[in-house]
Amino acid sequence: MRRNFISVLLITSLCAIAVPAQSEVVSADTKMVLVKTITGTISPKSVRSSGNGLVSAHNMMYNHSVTIYDANTFELIKTIPDSVQLSKFGYSKYSSLYKGAPVEGAYSPDGKYLYVTNYAMYGKGYNREGHDTCSPASHYDSSFLYRINLANYEIDNVYPVGSVPKVVEVTPDNKYVLVSNWCSYDLKVISVASQKLVKTIKIGRYPRGIAVNNDSTKAYVAEMGGNRIHVINLEDFSVSYIPIGSNPRAIVLSPDNSMLYVTMNLSGKVASWDLTTNKAGKTVKTGQAARSLAISSDGTALFVVNFVSDTVSKLRTSDMKIMQTIKVCNEPIGITYDSPTSRTWVACYGGSIKVFDNK
Repeated sequence: MRRNFISVLLITSLCAIAVPAQSEVVSADTKMVLVKTITGTISPKSVRSSGNGLVSAHNMMYNHSVTIYDANTFELIKTIPDSVQLSKFGYSKYSSLYKGAPVEGAYSPDGKYLYVTNYAMYGKGYNREGHDTCSPASHYDSSFLYRINLANYEIDNVYPVGSVPKVVEVTPDNKYVLVSNWCSYDLKVISVASQKLVKTIKIGRYPRGIAVNNDSTKAYVAEMGGNRIHVINLEDFSVSYIPIGSNPRAIVLSPDNSMLYVTMNLSGKVASWDLTTNKAGKTVKTGQAARSLAISSDGTALFVVNFVSDTVSKLRTSDMKIMQTIKVCNEPIGITYDSPTSRTWVACYGGSIKVFDNK
C-alpha cells in the first residue's frame, strides 16, 4: 500500500514539473515596440544575429567596416575595418593593402566565426568594380569572402568567390559555406574542412537569397532576375526548382522546415510555399520593394522591410495576415531576429539601426 502511495506521489510530482509556470508568448500575438536607435559611423546594408549574444552590421563601401554589437545592451563591441593584406593569405599577386565592401554576414554554427561578403575589392589591380546591372559577360572584378574570428574580431581568412557576392550562409552541420554571386550568376560552395572551393553551381540572373534546411541536405537559392527558387541537393549537388514567381529576393524557412517564405521585390509581396505538399501558399503585399525578411524562433511571425515604403511589417505565418506596419526609417534594407531577446533589428541604409522589442 505504501509503495502505491509513493508511486502516485512521484507521478503527481512529475506531472507538476512538466506543466510550465506560465504560457509561452506567441510571437505573432506581440507588438513591435522601438527600444533603441543605434547610430555612428555606419551604413548598414544588412544586420545579422549570431543567436548567442552578438549582432553584426555590414557597412558596404561607404564606411568599409563591420560593426559588432552586444545583443542585450546594444553597446558597440568592435568596429572591424575591411582592410586586408591579401598576400598574407597566399594571394601573392596582391601585394598592397586592399579594402572590401561588406554586404551580408553569416555566423558559423559553433559561434566561432562570422563570414562576410564584399560587393567589390579596392586596391591595385582592381579596375572594374561590380555593378547592380551586370552579367558574366561584363567581366567585372571578382571579390573575396572574409572570415572574422570572433575570439579577437580579426579577419583570419579570405576566400576568392565570384563577381559581386551578395548572400552567405553556413550549413547547420558546418560542412559548407555558400555564397551567391550577383554578377557571376552562380553559387560558390566552400568546404569548411578543406577551406577550398568544391563546387560552382550555375543559378541564372542575379542569385541572391539563400536558406538551408536543418539537416543540411538542401539549400534554397533565389534567382532574383527570374521567377524560381533553386533547390540544391547538398549531397550530390543536383538541382530542382520551385516556381515561386517573379523577382524573388530573400528566403527564410520555418523552424520545422515545412514552409518557405520569400520576398518578391518588384511586387512588394511576401510569398509562402508549402514544402510538404510542394504547393504555393498565401501571398500578401507588404509595401513597395519588399527586401529582407526574418522569422521568429517559434515560427509564428515574419518581419519584412519595405525599402521604398520606409516601413517594417510584421506578418502572422498561419494566415499571412499583416499584424503591424511601422514607419521605421528612410530606406530600411536589412533585418534580423535575435531569438534570446525576442528583438527585431532593422538596418537603415542611411546610417542607423532600429531595435524593436516584441511584447
